[in-house]
Amino acid sequence: MASRFPTLLAAAGALSLSFGSALAAEQQAFSKAAFEAAEAAGAPILVEVHASWCPTCKAQKPILSELTGQPKFSGLKIFYVDFDAQKDVVKSFGVTMQSTLITFHGKTETGRSVGDTDRSSIAALLDKAI
Repeated sequence: MASRFPTLLAAAGALSLSFGSALAAEQQAFSKAAFEAAEAAGAPILVEVHASWCPTCKAQKPILSELTGQPKFSGLKIFYVDFDAQKDVVKSFGVTMQSTLITFHGKTETGRSVGDTDRSSIAALLDKAI
């Protein structure tokens, strides 16, 4: 029995990793077609407008990663918009600053924040999408 214990622990760890990644929210670069499909499906959506040079965006990243890894956000569709490279998309959402987070439930915008790095208020924003 003692010799099988490490094997069982390894299997349990692998299983929890499998479920953890299966429960994580779906993340992708923004494309109009994928966003419209998520809207049409009535999915909970997060649009994350970021810039690689933005310190606030960097502060949001671990908070969003932790929150969107929670089981309750497993159905959340996350779309990344590059503030510098996707100016047409930025404009279409009415965004004026990087570090903007916008939530939707289907085609309805449910919330928006700019420059927020507070875990509890970001969690409250994400809750509005589900």
